[in-house]
Amino acid sequence: MQREQLADFLRRRRAAIRPTEVGLADNGIRRTVGLRREEVAMLAGMSVDYVVRLEQGRSSQPSAQLLAALARALRLSDDERDHLFHLAGHQPPPATGVARLARAGLLRVLDLLGDTPALVMSDLGEVLAQNRAGLLVAGDQRGRTGDCRYLVYRWFTEPATRAAHPPEEHDQQARQLVADLRATAGRRSGDEEVSGLIGRLAAASDEFRYRWAEHEVAVRRADRKTLLHPRVGRLRMDCETLMTPDQGQMLLVFTPADDETRERLALLMVVGVEEFADPAG
Repeated sequence: MQREQLADFLRRRRAAIRPTEVGLADNGIRRTVGLRREEVAMLAGMSVDYVVRLEQGRSSQPSAQLLAALARALRLSDDERDHLFHLAGHQPPPATGVARLARAGLLRVLDLLGDTPALVMSDLGEVLAQNRAGLLVAGDQRGRTGDCRYLVYRWFTEPATRAAHPPEEHDQQARQLVADLRATAGRRSGDEEVSGLIGRLAAASDEFRYRWAEHEVAVRRADRKTLLHPRVGRLRMDCETLMTPDQGQMLLVFTPADDETRERLALLMVVGVEEFADPAG
């Protein structure tokens, strides 16, 4: 672990980011160039004291999970993220792991969307990042482990996941999830991460086996869906999907499909985050 180099790199990256780039207000009265340490700590989900110790070169070795959180908070590019891992004495995540870190460019777009709900997903349906509006609409989708990271797995193995959608949309949602997974499997032929997920799903769900055998293929593009939100009721949302060139990650942007949803979404933005059930599974 190269403590002094790590400390210098973190200080410089923190100073290079404007608050507005990460969705924070900039009132123009700031003695600190770039982000404050408290803001980095909040964005990364760690204590301010640990951020201070990292920047002063007197911390213990950070874990790979903590480094990934810092990379997201500081909006590091892929090269900068790998450099961060090297300085901390870790090998950068392998190819399959890199896909689980939202790309810096997508994170910047996410921040710029403001009160428009949006999230970044991997091509297997794992949520990698959400903006505040996305968190309010869909609940916190991050931090799951194992196969439960993937929406398609939860859909076919956890009945509670479907409660976020009206029954009349269940069939379409199931078909879409399987067709999208089929497209990913074709694109990533021979990938053990994909084939393993499909095998475990087939073992766990009769419905998945039936739908998989239908061999429908469709990459997620745009659709309309209804979310049954526990606080504001039905939200009819248009979902636009923007793919990265390698189709490894996607940005999902949700906009109200009618005036009633627009009003309910505006109310949700005002009342803010409180404890509520996860409406998107």
